[in-house]
Amino acid sequence: MKTSKINRRDFIKASAIMAGGVALTQPGMAGALLNEERPLRLGFVGVGSRGSYHLDAALGITGVIVPAVCDVQDAALYRAKRWVEEAGQPTPALYGKTDTDFIRMCENEELDAVICATSWQWHAPVCLAAMNNGKHAVSEVPLILTIDQAWEIVETHEKTGKWATLGLEQALLESRYAMPLLHMIQEGVLGDIKHITAGYVHDLRMVKFNPQEEPWRLQHSVDRNGNLYPDHPMNKIMAMMDINHGDRIDYLVSVSSGATMLNEYTREQYGSAHPYATQKMAQGDVNVSLLRTVNGKLITLNFDTNTPHPRGIFKVQGTKGAFITGHGLGSHIYVDGITPDAHLWEDAEKWFSEYPHPLVQNYHPAPREKAIRGHGSRGRATPLTWHLLVKALREEKMPFFDVYDSVTSSAVSPLSEMSVANAGQPVSFPDFTRGKWEKQPPIELSL
Repeated sequence: MKTSKINRRDFIKASAIMAGGVALTQPGMAGALLNEERPLRLGFVGVGSRGSYHLDAALGITGVIVPAVCDVQDAALYRAKRWVEEAGQPTPALYGKTDTDFIRMCENEELDAVICATSWQWHAPVCLAAMNNGKHAVSEVPLILTIDQAWEIVETHEKTGKWATLGLEQALLESRYAMPLLHMIQEGVLGDIKHITAGYVHDLRMVKFNPQEEPWRLQHSVDRNGNLYPDHPMNKIMAMMDINHGDRIDYLVSVSSGATMLNEYTREQYGSAHPYATQKMAQGDVNVSLLRTVNGKLITLNFDTNTPHPRGIFKVQGTKGAFITGHGLGSHIYVDGITPDAHLWEDAEKWFSEYPHPLVQNYHPAPREKAIRGHGSRGRATPLTWHLLVKALREEKMPFFDVYDSVTSSAVSPLSEMSVANAGQPVSFPDFTRGKWEKQPPIELSL
């Protein structure tokens, strides 16, 4: 299967097709757009909370079938089996006898792509098993945990022609502010972008101690110290700064605070006799990483899942103005010479109205009969991320956030660990594109 990259012209064409309020999941139009002559065969590895959301999203798309499902938890596996059958599809083959049964699934099943939503440690192994067995792969974040895995993903893609990406990452495409902000940046409203402050700032203390949620996150705090969850902010930042598309990250510096909050939380919730009340935690409660690009742009990336707080802020500074947003804080903008008060932010809503993103503005999927189930559900509409992934697979193209972008985004994590371990010394950022970044067109989804 020949693989190419969805470029700006493809998205302009897609936007034109979607103009006029076309419901892309309606019969007829969906068939024409998504080439439903042959069903698109997807296998799922990990169908717990997040994986079940992706499964249900996929089952509601005409022309997508799920021949195989893999999970080591019987409850999740047989729930997925029931959902596939309830969708009117044949009973899927079930895998999950061992932690690595996904390899057998990739070897045995005829699939176009494998969707991975496991705990972090299995993301790269699942993707590599898929690629080495003639299948594309799409993973939840992060794609990799080590630089060796990053290079192995890149080299396997270049050897096999199959790709592994963060093709269902929603931070850019489904954020209320990110897409109009991207459009404004591309239209030059804020000038040349010099600095972005963002991060994964999300109080996850309860999640880490909840066996029904994601308790495996806690072990990462015990064992590792760095910026461990960079992809949600990086997905937006890379598009807005043209990372790997005319610029690239040159080096990184990362430092962490001391680690006390998880011990304190344990004592407060479970008592001082609990093992984690005194367990030494490697992960600092707050990590700050600075990334500098070859062209002199700066990224401040924060990571804090251990302290009590609302979600973090996202701030963009350009040569002509700035933008800032945060949960509960609204969205605000300052444009030099246009904003009425030279010392105050103005509400960004009127700017959002003036610069709606064409792709989002023209995407009007037909409502489903029932809301999508699982963690991340946003109602009864097929997510734009899923529509674009299916379209890319149908057209035999890589998602716009490609292999090189995906490994670059996730590589922030292991590189930050190296810097923290060396008292904040700079760490060179690998060029996973091997020089292709200089001629790559921007990740631009607007006209």
